Amino acid sequence: MKQSTGALMRRFAPYFKPYRRVLALDLFCAALTTLCEIVLPLMVRHLAQLGMDDLSLLSAGLILRVAALYLVLRVIDVAASYFMSNVGHVMGAKIETDMRSALFGHLQKLSFSYFASTKVGQLMARITSDLFDVTEFAHHCPEEFFIAGLKMVVSFVILCTINVPLTLIIFAIVPLMAVVSSKFNHKMRATFGKNRKQVGEVNAQVEDSLLGVRVVKSFTGEAREIDKFEQGNRDWLDIKKENYHWMGAFNATTRAFDGVMYLVVIVAGGLFMMYRQIDPADFMAYLLYVTTLLATIRRIVEFTEQFQRGMTGIERFFEVMDAVPDIRDPENAIELQTVRGDIRFEDVSFAYADDLDTVILDHLDLDIHAGQSVALVGPSGGGKTTICNLIPRFYDVTGGRVTVDGQDVRTVSLESLRRRIGVVQQDVYLFSGTIFENIAYGRPDATRDEVIEAAKQAGAHEFIEATPNGYDTYVGERGVRLSGGQKQRISIARVFLKNPPILILDEATSALDNESERLVQQSLERLAKGRTVLTIAHRLSTIRSADKIVVLTEEGVSEQGTHEELLAQNGVYAHLYELATKL
Repeated sequence: MKQSTGALMRRFAPYFKPYRRVLALDLFCAALTTLCEIVLPLMVRHLAQLGMDDLSLLSAGLILRVAALYLVLRVIDVAASYFMSNVGHVMGAKIETDMRSALFGHLQKLSFSYFASTKVGQLMARITSDLFDVTEFAHHCPEEFFIAGLKMVVSFVILCTINVPLTLIIFAIVPLMAVVSSKFNHKMRATFGKNRKQVGEVNAQVEDSLLGVRVVKSFTGEAREIDKFEQGNRDWLDIKKENYHWMGAFNATTRAFDGVMYLVVIVAGGLFMMYRQIDPADFMAYLLYVTTLLATIRRIVEFTEQFQRGMTGIERFFEVMDAVPDIRDPENAIELQTVRGDIRFEDVSFAYADDLDTVILDHLDLDIHAGQSVALVGPSGGGKTTICNLIPRFYDVTGGRVTVDGQDVRTVSLESLRRRIGVVQQDVYLFSGTIFENIAYGRPDATRDEVIEAAKQAGAHEFIEATPNGYDTYVGERGVRLSGGQKQRISIARVFLKNPPILILDEATSALDNESERLVQQSLERLAKGRTVLTIAHRLSTIRSADKIVVLTEEGVSEQGTHEELLAQNGVYAHLYELATKL
């Protein structure tokens, strides 16, 4: 939903609060710089008036005194301008930094469902390029409008003391300029919005192509990727063309009004002077003040592009800030203390919010006792991953409830719940940094000895020591310098260090070769000891020793029991196991 400029400005204003003293001083300096421009026509008028009345009244001493006064004003103007350019810009940069921090912090709170429907490239554009213009906007917006307003008011008052009718005629043009400018501003704002969105699309396309560069090259898809990028790039150019069309029309219209205002001063001022309503010195002052006003209007016109860029960035900032997390702490959330690890699904139903007609889980009941190892198996689409996502509240049930030690997970704080759950996934994500930093992510306050011990437990210590810099070896973006098995063992070390009572293994070995699978499986067996373990596995050989195997189909839980019990039933599991042994 589009927000008006006024509404956005009201929402943006609180970001000035921590810097209100700097802003007040900045506006004071803006007033000082305005003083020079406003006083100069009065000085010229005074000297011209004396010259017309009696040249003998002009003296070198008087001229030097006027020049000295103007010199003092110029020195003040230089100092004030320096403050505005330096400290004022720093204030704008600080506001931009505050907004970027607030935006990133808010993104961390949003639920999985938000990221599932939003491109990362779009979010990157909002965090970076959208907020770049806020520095200039936050500094110049109050400054430029304050200066313009001050010049308008003071000039109007001074000119009214000279000749009221001529002043009213000149200033009658200003509202008309404001109305026409407003219409062009709306057009420019719309094109800036489209421009920002297209920046995000291009970012998303570049990110997608570069992250998938191995797939691109293996399928010789370089030409297709170039074509996709070129299309997005051309769309961006078309939007910029539209933007510059409206900007050009706006500038041309403003220059036309410049000419109209000068024409009014020449014609009306000339007639007033002809009928002796004003004298030549007053007419000269009018010309100087009109020149000052037009220079101010031109500054506002030049600032308009910056203003609209800033407003577009602020609008897109608040679009993200207005997104409400689907999953958040309830009021009076309970802190989970010591967790045994009893997990229960009571009449649980689930469907994704954007597709409520497709029911993933339908009145599911499942008990997992503390310290028990439970494996979930079955064909794709049976809800295995969904069950695992509901325990740490990555998603919320649409019916029934999930409990940990008898406590509904929706009544406890997310931080205390997730701190007690460890997840090892098939698709391991390693952050850009060192091996040590990636393992320590499981517990940031861990000592180096504790990190090394966790790596030993995960069977990762030997290969880490063999890397060029040991635990300080840089892993590359997304761990690109490590093999799949090495990355998986680092992720297991991360969970060892976290030491959670509940462990979720989401197809942790399915993407590995036989040797890597054997090593990782040994690490997982050590990790599972003394914990409640929930395992999703397609390789049935890895879960034969599970305390309970739950077979999930589209109809729900079709079978459950030990490996031997399920084989004896000669049902779905026996069929799946028979197929697996033939591969």
